[in-house]
Amino acid sequence: MAAGLEGGLQQADRIVILDFGSQYAHLIARRIRELNVYSELVPPNASPAKLKSLKPKGLILSGSPASVYKPDAPTCNPEIFKLGIPVLGICYGLHLVAQAFGGKVEPAEKREYGKIELYVDDHSDLFENVESPTICWMSHGDLVSNLPEEFEVLAHTANTPTAAVRHRKLKIYGVQFHPEVAHTLRGLVILRNFAYKICGCKPTWTMKSFVEEAVKSIGRKVPPDERVLCALSGGVDSTTAALLASKALNGRLLCVFVNNGLLRKGEPEKVLETVKSFNLNLVYVDASDRFLSRLKGVADPEEKRRIIGEEFVKVFSEVAEQHGPFQWLLQGTLYPDVIESARTGSPASRIKTHHNVAGLPEWMKFKLLEPLRYLYKDEVRKVARLLGLPEEIAGRHPFPGPGLAARVIGEVTAEKLRICREASYIVEEELKKAGLYGEVWQAFAVVGDDKAVGVLGDERSHGYMVTVRVVESVDGMTANWKKLPYEVLERISVRITNEVKNVTWVNYAISNKPPATIEPC
Repeated sequence: MAAGLEGGLQQADRIVILDFGSQYAHLIARRIRELNVYSELVPPNASPAKLKSLKPKGLILSGSPASVYKPDAPTCNPEIFKLGIPVLGICYGLHLVAQAFGGKVEPAEKREYGKIELYVDDHSDLFENVESPTICWMSHGDLVSNLPEEFEVLAHTANTPTAAVRHRKLKIYGVQFHPEVAHTLRGLVILRNFAYKICGCKPTWTMKSFVEEAVKSIGRKVPPDERVLCALSGGVDSTTAALLASKALNGRLLCVFVNNGLLRKGEPEKVLETVKSFNLNLVYVDASDRFLSRLKGVADPEEKRRIIGEEFVKVFSEVAEQHGPFQWLLQGTLYPDVIESARTGSPASRIKTHHNVAGLPEWMKFKLLEPLRYLYKDEVRKVARLLGLPEEIAGRHPFPGPGLAARVIGEVTAEKLRICREASYIVEEELKKAGLYGEVWQAFAVVGDDKAVGVLGDERSHGYMVTVRVVESVDGMTANWKKLPYEVLERISVRITNEVKNVTWVNYAISNKPPATIEPC
């Protein structure tokens, strides 16, 4: 896993998070970044020398679904506590701290899950400006039953006497609750106290500074006689990456936009308009017929994905050969992709790379240029806005690599594509009217082969069933279905059945991820 930033940003104050597999690990990093302090995740087995080389102002030990007293539990090198770097252990991280200093961790008699009242016993440093009692978010079945002598208690709950602790001499802290979760009312204050007061970080991590350094970094990395090729999808990631690169490359960037016939309503026109407004070099290929012809009669989701990826590589390779040579491939890889691919051995390592170009032929040996690889999605959107991208692209929802084929169950036919495209447009439009579009992660319509009887005028009809899917999420790894107001759902339903030909029923998907996925295919 790549660690650290290039160029001037390497000097930015940072906090390093040891990731023990917590579902909240990325959330910790995001919260620290909200404080304008750069944060990055590293594997728990990172050596003290490696950690020291990153020059962090502080270390955070994340939570974990494991128990520290079990033989196969993930752990860290206890020597990290001798580096003189402030440490904050969160939940499982607290248990590791206690264990490293001779304390005891065991199953709690009463487990704590959800919102719990926290009583602060010491309002200095970590809990400065935190009232008592306050609400915190607990999610633990173990606790520190025997606190090491070198530590003192900072806060407690009714069932956890060691809800927050501090080393009496060293800047080593631990909390049993999760300050990174929004349900912990003063969680951001606690993290701010740790970052600013205890670690001495300065709030220098901003998207403005990132843009300036990213452009310089690209200029340093790509020699003046080499060229860069970019697969432009029209989404915020690839478009933002292209705009950053274009500022540094002086016409040596060529963007390739392939219309596979599976795009959203009006998307090709919008992408071409945007690219033109920024004077990007672009090759536009309308390969709709090629893709749809190859998808004819194919119903299996994985086979559809394979065909779409394979055909894209063919089209992309043809353009590269025609307009080459190119030495670099520009991709919109984001930080969660980098981290999840490093979590080898876990289900999370099988990440979706919809914005990346996989399976290119052997003769196309590219060096990778990934200017967004240290950013989260919300940070990319901020960069996009700084670069002047219209909100329609900067704030647009993520779109799957296979396009609408991921939302058409069964064979991809012209009629099902039309229904999916038009119905999805209505869903997005109604959410925008209601002021809800920016509150959700994704919103779209799904169509399969199921049909239902309806009544149009005075006649019975037999039309398709459309399922509306709207979800809330932070990073797409997990998601909850959005509880939309009934009046919004009604408007969506009425418009789809009235405006989209051959649709009789509209359903609403109420399954979370997991167990469901966000996209049906």
